[in-house]
Amino acid sequence: MKRNFGMVGAPGAKQNWLGANFWSRTGGPLMWRNYDPAVVREELDVLARHGLNMTRSFYYWPDFQPEPDVISEDACAHFADFLDAHEAAGMTTIPTFIVGHMSGENWDPAWRAGRNLYTDVWFVNRQAWYVKQLVTRFTGHPAIAGWLITNEVPIYGGEASRDQVAAWSELMVNAVRAGGGTQPVSIGDGAWGLETTGHDNGFSLMDLAPFTDFVGPHVYRMESDVIRQHLKAAFVCEMSAMTGQPVVMEEFGLSSDFVSDENAGHYYRQLLHHTLLAGATGWIAWNNTDYDAIMGQRPYSHHPFELHFGITDAAGAPKPALRELASFARTLEAVDLANTARTEVSAALVLTSYLAADYPFTVEGERRLVVQTAEQAYVATHEAHLPVGVVREAEDGGLPEGYSLYLLPSIKALAGPSWTQLPRLAAAGATIYASYCVGETGAQRGPWWINTEEIFGVRRELVYGLNNPIDDDVVELTFTADFGTLRTGEVLRFAAAGNEHARAFLPVTATDGTVVAVDAHGNPAIVVKEHGSGRTVLCTYPLEYMASVQGRINPEDTYKLYGALAQVAGVQGPLKLGDPVVFADSLTHADGREFVFLASQHGQDVDVPLAAAVPGSTISTLDGGAVEFVTLAPYGVAVLELRH
Repeated sequence: MKRNFGMVGAPGAKQNWLGANFWSRTGGPLMWRNYDPAVVREELDVLARHGLNMTRSFYYWPDFQPEPDVISEDACAHFADFLDAHEAAGMTTIPTFIVGHMSGENWDPAWRAGRNLYTDVWFVNRQAWYVKQLVTRFTGHPAIAGWLITNEVPIYGGEASRDQVAAWSELMVNAVRAGGGTQPVSIGDGAWGLETTGHDNGFSLMDLAPFTDFVGPHVYRMESDVIRQHLKAAFVCEMSAMTGQPVVMEEFGLSSDFVSDENAGHYYRQLLHHTLLAGATGWIAWNNTDYDAIMGQRPYSHHPFELHFGITDAAGAPKPALRELASFARTLEAVDLANTARTEVSAALVLTSYLAADYPFTVEGERRLVVQTAEQAYVATHEAHLPVGVVREAEDGGLPEGYSLYLLPSIKALAGPSWTQLPRLAAAGATIYASYCVGETGAQRGPWWINTEEIFGVRRELVYGLNNPIDDDVVELTFTADFGTLRTGEVLRFAAAGNEHARAFLPVTATDGTVVAVDAHGNPAIVVKEHGSGRTVLCTYPLEYMASVQGRINPEDTYKLYGALAQVAGVQGPLKLGDPVVFADSLTHADGREFVFLASQHGQDVDVPLAAAVPGSTISTLDGGAVEFVTLAPYGVAVLELRH
């Protein structure tokens, strides 16, 4: 099945954006008061020489609209020169209108007077007028690549109801169109809403999709596990693709004060390549430069680590992040990204509709748990070398059909029709895997599963109101029969973890299901039931949940189970690899070439022997040289060509 991979651009155009969010080092957010054309051109020249083709720029709101019905001519003159500088450098920019939040501080235009950003009719009118005026002035300039309404507006304007946010957002986009803007437009909210976090801040991807042209995640999340950290932005991209629109990594990056130079390079390299493989087709790093010269200026005076998010230092010299962006630019050119797509897959990682539908009387903590457990499963699929599509259950039920393997990791709930669909999918040849989890809250604590015996061939042995705690520190699953790549007698081990609700297993008695693995106490742990030409596979332990709440846990043995499921389902990745922390996924060119990306999670050099999964296929470097192994540097990436 196809995976999302859409280019952003004008109708009929194909392009990718690779650039940086831009404030000049002459002033940061106050750059328009301290505008220096020579410095701006110097800054853009450094970016262009390293392969970047665009910036995201900002109309600092207090400067550009100093009064309700006034646009600053001085600020606009500086911005016009800024656009000319982009054109001269062979670059474009995406201006952002309502910039009231930036780098740890909020700024209002002096005349706001506490009015609600979304619902005060007069104030909304003034915003729309402002947007329209700026678009009218600048939309004809060849350096304009697109438009963004805001910057992380939930921090500035606060949260609101979905209908209020959608109405306000549509009015702002309509103002862009009324001003003559034909370029792609999006909101700039960060994609932090219900469908990607489990928290409803009012900004729904589905609500905004009818009038926006791309989705723009902002990802700065912290982690306790290095592999989850390297894949986190990629998983956010996968979740953000639910509308089918192009996904642009609108903001990402790190402060040099938080990390060594070497590890900054590793993070950028991993994030760029994994988000590419996850479907992103645009990347805008935060941000272009450091700001040591304006240390005493807010917000840097009170958030001094914000001084050093730059991909160049305060003198304009490249930092490791810019060198990684330059290398990535060469990779995008080598694979001809505009004519390349994600390779189709036959395995699906399912996100339950409870994450996005906001059903009544649903606890927010359970929605967050869907993100948490699915993200850990996403890690395990990479360790198993199992490329997957991240798919969503339809609201009120229904899974997309056509996959050979479905993964439902540590799942508490699906909509009713989806449970009845599972045996039909299996009977048609699919392998359906589900692991048990009752969730982290005490609300209706129990599996919201129906037809368990029909689907999985087990009878649940539960006592109402009670769960079945996992008392062992390590859960051991011993295979009593061969299952895929797992042999009889093989033992998988999992560190037990979780709160008093979710650290629990499902006691069952097999009826017409076959027990293929038991726990240390002889309880059924993995049960397989045949359905026509396919099967269901039940795991009675919340493996993905337990790993998700632990730090420095990966790789853990869930990947071995996923590898066995893949073999049973007849699913394979592009290469045969024996190392769980060397990841592989691929892109396919329109001419049939397949580009395989290897990404090491080792902190030291590693030699990787190469073997194609499809017999008769050949592996070569991008310049055509045959290759039998590659040496990957610490957290290194290699791109190979696979011909079938």
